[in-house]
Amino acid sequence: MNEPNFFTLTFILYIGAALLDLAFLYSKRESLARTGSAIALLGLALHTIALILRTIESGHAPFTNMYESLSFFAWATVFAYLVIEWKFKVRKPGAYLLLIVIALMALASSPLMPKEAAPLIPALQSYWLWLHVSVTLLGEAFFAIAFVTSLMYLRADTREKKGIAQKTGLTAERLDSISYRTIAIGFPLFTLGGLVFGMVWAYKAWGSYWSWDPKEVWSLITWFVFALYLHTRIVMGWKGRRSAAVAIIGFLAALFTYFGVNYLLAGLHSYA
Repeated sequence: MNEPNFFTLTFILYIGAALLDLAFLYSKRESLARTGSAIALLGLALHTIALILRTIESGHAPFTNMYESLSFFAWATVFAYLVIEWKFKVRKPGAYLLLIVIALMALASSPLMPKEAAPLIPALQSYWLWLHVSVTLLGEAFFAIAFVTSLMYLRADTREKKGIAQKTGLTAERLDSISYRTIAIGFPLFTLGGLVFGMVWAYKAWGSYWSWDPKEVWSLITWFVFALYLHTRIVMGWKGRRSAAVAIIGFLAALFTYFGVNYLLAGLHSYA
């Protein structure tokens, strides 16, 4: 089997896991969620093989074009969620996270995304590519979890204020705590990968740590939003709806940095 076969099989497994997790949301049968997690873990293993095969076939890191980047982002999101699920014993966000993963995989597999592996320009032939992109996308994967749990928090908080009990035990307060903890993991990863490693690599490739490239600017904007989240929470004591709103805005900024800059703003980092 080659990389496209493993990619397709992984896609099918993620869809199956999402369907089981969605069924869990309506039936509240824990066995469905456990099975969904097991299938997602199997999909992650096959996805890892697909990324390894892509690396071997192309001879470079598996995230140098939009197809590869979307695939790796999907892998990172599943990996981050399974870590959070194991750590906090929470399954309910899984269905929504997997819907994001399926969207990423569907976009990657669409005819719009060229899948041919092209030789890298000299500036990209560096181990800093591995460090910069992989750590950045892993940080953004944890931001994706915070995005989902923040949206879930807003719904749970509204229901609780109306006196509607949460049948799963996943209270608004716990969702708020999970959002904070995932951002506390994702923020240093994003800082290290998106800013520190990126600046070092830029200096080695172009002789300048910062060039005000659109991707650099929007990465900095994203960083400031999540820095604001942590500052207001730790220093000013913000919690709840205000923190959830900042987390949601931060992930939307990260999405624009990832998609919008590539297709709307020309720059050194554009995949388009």
